[in-house]
Amino acid sequence: MEKFEHEYNAEQIQVLDGIEHVRKRPGMYIGSVSIRGLHHLVYEIVDNAVDEALAGYCTKIKVEIEPGNIICVEDNGRGIPIDIHKKTKISAAETVYTQLNAGGKFGGDSGYKVSGGLHGVGASVVNALSNWTEVTIKRDGGIHQMKFEKGKTVQSLQRIGDSSETGTKVRFLADDTIFETLEYDYETLENRFREMAFLTKGLYISIEDKRGEELKKAEFCYEGGLNSFVEYLNESKEKINPKPIYIEKVDGEVPVEIAFQYTSSYSENIYSFVNNINTIEGGTHLEGFKRALTKTFNDYAKSHNILKEKDGNLQGEDIREGITAVISVKVREPQFEGQTKTKLGNSNVGGIVQSLVNEALATYLEENPNIAKAILEKCVSASRAREAARKARELVRRKTSLETTTLPGKLADCSSKKAEECEVYIVEGDSAGGSAKQGRDRRYQAILPLWGKMLNVEKARADKIYGNDKLNPVIVAVGAGIGADFDITKIRYGKVIIMADADVDGAHIRTLLLTFFFRYMRPLIENGNVFLAQPPLYKLSKKGIDDIYCYTDEELNKTYEELGKKGISIDQLSIQRYKGLGEMNPEQLWETTMDPERRILVRVTLEDAIKADSTFSMLMGDEVEPRRKFIEENAKYVVNLDV
Repeated sequence: MEKFEHEYNAEQIQVLDGIEHVRKRPGMYIGSVSIRGLHHLVYEIVDNAVDEALAGYCTKIKVEIEPGNIICVEDNGRGIPIDIHKKTKISAAETVYTQLNAGGKFGGDSGYKVSGGLHGVGASVVNALSNWTEVTIKRDGGIHQMKFEKGKTVQSLQRIGDSSETGTKVRFLADDTIFETLEYDYETLENRFREMAFLTKGLYISIEDKRGEELKKAEFCYEGGLNSFVEYLNESKEKINPKPIYIEKVDGEVPVEIAFQYTSSYSENIYSFVNNINTIEGGTHLEGFKRALTKTFNDYAKSHNILKEKDGNLQGEDIREGITAVISVKVREPQFEGQTKTKLGNSNVGGIVQSLVNEALATYLEENPNIAKAILEKCVSASRAREAARKARELVRRKTSLETTTLPGKLADCSSKKAEECEVYIVEGDSAGGSAKQGRDRRYQAILPLWGKMLNVEKARADKIYGNDKLNPVIVAVGAGIGADFDITKIRYGKVIIMADADVDGAHIRTLLLTFFFRYMRPLIENGNVFLAQPPLYKLSKKGIDDIYCYTDEELNKTYEELGKKGISIDQLSIQRYKGLGEMNPEQLWETTMDPERRILVRVTLEDAIKADSTFSMLMGDEVEPRRKFIEENAKYVVNLDV
């Protein structure tokens, strides 16, 4: 039987509370009972296995989505302790699954030094919110199993066989009386586990979806750690330094791993993690990294005469233009600001990261002068563009304050001035714009037609955007500025709705606009203010019945079936396939696409900013090969393709 360096048994399991009200108020523990909350259950169990990997005991995690949306997570860690817990008088394993805030993450050296899980909440909450849970543990020479229903024990821990291996397998079925859906999204889980594998160097994670006829499977294991992560994020971008700059310090009170690379793009993409938790609001680790970048590059530029004495220092945003960076720190007792764990507060971490990056980056720049020069040339160019953008921004402000009407000429505004009830349709083409203007409800619906080729902001800086005659009307109409100046409190419309044709050109317009919003008005998406209108694809007509609109091919086939039951055949119907919004008259456009009682709107979200960022870079960037590969892989899913 394998012996471990640190004992991990019932002594390390501390009990803090019960789980009586988890089922009554699940949102307090997992955020929501939507599909996001459903996925959170899987993350909690996988996080426990990753914590075993962080502690040095687990090398392999296998996740399966079984038919019926049953989840199975298996790891080869030490196995949950099975001895009797002194306080609860039941096995430590059963304690972990039935007592809220019971786990091995509160104590000292013998439990977990660092942890990304919810400090013992995870397993018991998953159990409480599941129809049934089955836990199988291999350790101490045996195979042990326990079963639960809706959080309550129906079979205490029993030995069911022998094994020389160690590990934990958890199977559960989420409770359909609590969650809005039990349908897991394979891609969302796949992206999350890829990220986990990047962050835990050498850890193997696999996911299999066994629900459909065709098995879906992905395997992740990255010996390169964050280097591999940055290379993945920059797959579609033109690189300035061919290999990421890699900084690692494994000893000391705060282990740090950082990788970053410069590209020819104009956006800044920095992702920070603490104990594998994505700190989307940053914190002290991110601040330390930024300070080190700014100081080290300015010092190098001055000492190598790239910046003259009379020149001012480069600003942080100049130095970060085009950077892709991932920062990962392991903190024994992380202090997060707020309950969401999105901003690190430990003050000592900032100094540790800054000192490490200062030293390592200064050495790298001295050893790689050509790369240092290329990066700094880009930084100086960014500085000039920032100054040009400032002047362009001031010019726009000055013009709007002097003009009697400050809104774009083509904008048909609404009469209401209350942003929360107003909405603006950004419409492709003048003909569709004309129909939309006539068909709208003028009280709260504004129309902004767009025409001509729009700027691809993936390949342009802010100074070019302010002067662009296609994007400037959008900036002025939304009314909240762009980039660092964007102020969500100043938006003029609560809903910004992109309305484009259901063809290739329409998809291109949508992608260009979404890229613009993502890069320069991201809070608009994060706040849930951006929507895609869904115009119908077909109109079915027959004398004696009301016109029927279908929005998808599936809906069309379903309508055929329903009409067939009523004795109406396809031959009796007049079928119109809409190729563009301009084919609809104002009444039809209102009925199908603009009437709040009947329309279909799709809210644009940032569920996964990392995936969104790489997708926009790939679709709109310079590299052709990744885009070609994406189109080939997704061609089978394309519908409504007009060529």
